[in-house]
Amino acid sequence: MSAPGWPEGRARLAAPIFAPLASALARLPAGRWPTAEELSAAAEGIATGGGRPLRFVAPARIRSRERIPYELKIARTGEVETRPESWHDLFNALAWIAFPRTKARLNAEHAAILARGGEREARRRGPERDALTLFDESGVLVACASPELARLAAGHEWKALFWTRRAELAARMEFLAFGHALHEQALDPFPGLVARAVFVAVDEGHFALPRAARVDRVDALAAAHFASRANFASPRAMPPLPILGIPGWHPDNAREAYYDDASHFRPGRGAPDA
Repeated sequence: MSAPGWPEGRARLAAPIFAPLASALARLPAGRWPTAEELSAAAEGIATGGGRPLRFVAPARIRSRERIPYELKIARTGEVETRPESWHDLFNALAWIAFPRTKARLNAEHAAILARGGEREARRRGPERDALTLFDESGVLVACASPELARLAAGHEWKALFWTRRAELAARMEFLAFGHALHEQALDPFPGLVARAVFVAVDEGHFALPRAARVDRVDALAAAHFASRANFASPRAMPPLPILGIPGWHPDNAREAYYDDASHFRPGRGAPDA
């Protein structure tokens, strides 16, 4: 399906998957697409991985051979090229505003790897930048106060996680969609929609905090996570997560039978057949 226009798409942003973006959206006009200038104003005080003040700008009209790599340009100039009336680019801007530390850390790691790898890395991403890009596009942050729930997720025990332990899940685990491509897909979600998860450990008091404070805290924890190259050695460092199983993220998951669809909730390797 084609992307929705502004009024219809803006209404869909009330869905739970978009909750981490609420504070960022509140800084922007509700009745129309925001301009690059308005996005830059909403991002005041945010800096890139290179320490440059963040600015959203129109895409440059230059020949491809003269263009420096996207992430390297952001680190050096602070300029994030943003197409007008593009959900993909708008969600990227909102992620910068909602998760400024994590976005800056991802950008800094990209820039450092590009500086080290030179033209070869610029032409073809290595596994580390593949992992960074995959998370930036399709990542979900999982704040977790229960090693047992984390074990169920790691083992792809989806029905046990999302249904059998549903009450505990609500009290001890929270999912924050991060990736801008993931947000774009969530405007019109489809069966089998999968994100790449990064788990951050929190205490149980975390879940009593206001939502904005929780997002801010998880942003800091995720930025620290990506400061270690061992945590993104390859895309396999981030397990898949079928996000439409998260309670409240799809109307059908209020039924137990929803979780019996093995084409959507795929078991992990070595798991017994359903």
